[in-house]
Amino acid sequence: MTNATHPYDALMDITARPKAVFVRGAGSYLWDDSRKRYLDFVQGWAVNCLGHSPPAVADALAAQARRLLTPSPAFYNGPSLQLAQALVEKSCFDQVFFANSGAEANEGAIKLARKYGSLHKGGAFEIITFAGGFHGRTLATMSASGKKAFEPLFEPKVAGFKKAVLNDIASVESLITDNTVAVMLEPIQGESGVWQATDQFLQQLRALTEAHGLLLIFDEIQTGMGRTGKLFHYEHAGIAPDIMTLGKGIGGGVPLAALLATEKAACFEHGDQGGTFSGNPIMCAAGVAVLEEIAKPEFLRNVADTGLLLESELQKVSARHGLGEVRGRGLLLALDLKLPIAQAIVAQAFEAGVLLNAPQPDALRFMPALNVTRAEIGEMVDCLDAILTKAGAARLVA
Repeated sequence: MTNATHPYDALMDITARPKAVFVRGAGSYLWDDSRKRYLDFVQGWAVNCLGHSPPAVADALAAQARRLLTPSPAFYNGPSLQLAQALVEKSCFDQVFFANSGAEANEGAIKLARKYGSLHKGGAFEIITFAGGFHGRTLATMSASGKKAFEPLFEPKVAGFKKAVLNDIASVESLITDNTVAVMLEPIQGESGVWQATDQFLQQLRALTEAHGLLLIFDEIQTGMGRTGKLFHYEHAGIAPDIMTLGKGIGGGVPLAALLATEKAACFEHGDQGGTFSGNPIMCAAGVAVLEEIAKPEFLRNVADTGLLLESELQKVSARHGLGEVRGRGLLLALDLKLPIAQAIVAQAFEAGVLLNAPQPDALRFMPALNVTRAEIGEMVDCLDAILTKAGAARLVA
């Protein structure tokens, strides 16, 4: 028997982590156990939509914890009913199932689509997804994803997922057969480097799925809850999907996700779907607090305006240093570096007290709190600019 010699060793080693241990967060900032402060433009991969430890969420959690932890999902509880009703009222959907993670919500969407195919389309079960897409780390959601690194892992995968090309409607149509029940996609592919489905493509996709009697599933784990300047990304295209999944920002930092469906698509029968912590009142209380803040029109207008500011500043950085395009929408953006230097930049920024993300070797992804300030954007840009200036000077000397 081997005992861990350091607390680090007790955690399963599933990713490279810096040695800093974070102990406190407030808004756009984190502090580690040496009291070093970091400006956070990752925010738990777009999870902390209101920043770290927002009072509205902290207060909701504390108040609910004193009232009721969980009665089990076999019974109704107030916060889950309140949050479900609010989501239905603010969206094009009729029913909600709450889950603990985006992957679990997407797994539920896959199951719901297959149930629909069983009931209404002669057993159709195939779902068309997209190269470059990412839907989670369960076996089914890894199978649905179009991430190259997943291909050799954990074989055999779950069958029934064909991969189309984003923004190529002909590639989707060519994959439709009698076995097809749905098309599933992220409106913006985050993990592959922030590649956006155009509004026109989403409109074409809606028309195509309706023509063939297929369900349209939007994975809005990363784009939903105001991230792109509207409450849900599908609103930009002026269409209505049949199924949508939410995660990350819906809990403002706690484990919460949701599967939403129209009345037509919501065909689960008793026993088909569930979960021990489904609709947990503490998590749903946090979700209610988050939604109340984000759904304010002035909040969403500010996200759109701040996103344009960040995009403009990144474009200036790109122009100064001869880099590539700025991609994305709202406060989900990427900077194309043209070279595989993203991880080096992330490491240097960490040392300088700024947290950045590299979804791909040649791209940086920016996912700040939705209430990030102009001054905080300026602080991040100054840090990034200094790193790139130093890197450019180093190349010239070499």
